[in-house]
Amino acid sequence: MKLLHLKNFPILEQLQIEESLLRCNEDEWCIINEGSPPAIVMGISGKPEALVHTDINTLPIIKRYSGGGTVVVDENTLFVSFICKAVLHCPKKIMEWSANLYKSVFNHPEFSLKAHDYAIGQKKCGGNAQYLRKNRFVHHTTFLWDYNPTYMNYLKMPDKIPDYRQNRSHSDFVCKLTDLIDSKPVFIDRLKAELQTRYTTKLATLEDAKAYLNHEHRKSTRTIHV
Repeated sequence: MKLLHLKNFPILEQLQIEESLLRCNEDEWCIINEGSPPAIVMGISGKPEALVHTDINTLPIIKRYSGGGTVVVDENTLFVSFICKAVLHCPKKIMEWSANLYKSVFNHPEFSLKAHDYAIGQKKCGGNAQYLRKNRFVHHTTFLWDYNPTYMNYLKMPDKIPDYRQNRSHSDFVCKLTDLIDSKPVFIDRLKAELQTRYTTKLATLEDAKAYLNHEHRKSTRTIHV
């Protein structure tokens, strides 16, 4: 597995790289990105008027190539994406595989998979989205290391919410990893160590990953204007 570690890399560019690796490359990848300039990211079928308070929002809105929900990201968001061969060609099994991996990384008695989220107790600490194609899949996670409450207010309550949310506001529904884990480097080191027990890992450069951007492929990730 190729391991790419980025810092404060724009999420738009990260998603564009992921999409090119998904469609044009056969290697397995883990991409870790510590933060991004602030943005709102929604799934491919998301409708801004239904999900975002567009009258007060000041952030760019990005549609990613995968499905899933809408998130606000900024410099305090931690992104982890897996691009893998489709041995597990079922969303539920991919979620279970990823939750098993992160259970070892978190080493927290209350860590669990709830619906499509990672949670500590009854509070969400990470949201997930996936994309499956014939021979490959992407599973990417947005971890809330910390967050800006003002940005959270830009999001509307979605029509479909997991049962465990129980109509709670964003501030009551989510928790910050900074309150649970000693430091971000500690968490990332744990993740890398766990990957090394499961895969033969090889460090990759940004140039390695960007090599496929100009290959001909479907390009669904984009900034939208409302």
